[in-house]
Amino acid sequence: MEITDGRLSYFREFLSSQESTELLAIWLETLPWSQDKIRIFGKWLDIPRLQCWFGDPGATYAYSGLSMHPKPWTEELMLLKAKIEALTNSSYNSVLANLYRDGKDSNGWHSDDEKELGENPTIASLSLGSSRVFQLKHKATGERRNILLESGSLLIMSGELQKNWKHQIPKKSKIFEPRINLTFRKILF
Repeated sequence: MEITDGRLSYFREFLSSQESTELLAIWLETLPWSQDKIRIFGKWLDIPRLQCWFGDPGATYAYSGLSMHPKPWTEELMLLKAKIEALTNSSYNSVLANLYRDGKDSNGWHSDDEKELGENPTIASLSLGSSRVFQLKHKATGERRNILLESGSLLIMSGELQKNWKHQIPKKSKIFEPRINLTFRKILF
């Protein structure tokens, strides 16, 4: 996908429909989901989705007053990581799993630009379950882009994208099915 000031690649059918359905069912039941709190404008608020963090020992991730210590990789996550690393020619040592239970769950405007991700990180975002709109907004120009993230799709964000763009998954009425999003990252430590 053409974009200024960063790189964005979208693979609509990275996983088959069957693979996506099976992984969604497994992870809805087996991942240790929690609703964490983050600090926004001095107030502690529930994150409007459930999440869990996996990775190599020491791959701690912190944002908005929350510090997450990695749980050990599952076999399925390791297999996906290897497949994504082969496609992207990048290595990852952690993954943030987000569960959007329905359209009321969301992720507000932000950039994945925390210092432990380094300058110009490559982030691989895999979607399973309900399709959701991923919105991008350029920090300087206000230019906007929308991408429908379908089940089994993989979005790669790289280059100066995090430096120049914000992104979000907005609330959306009439979505009643869950979505799991996995964002593979490399934590510097």
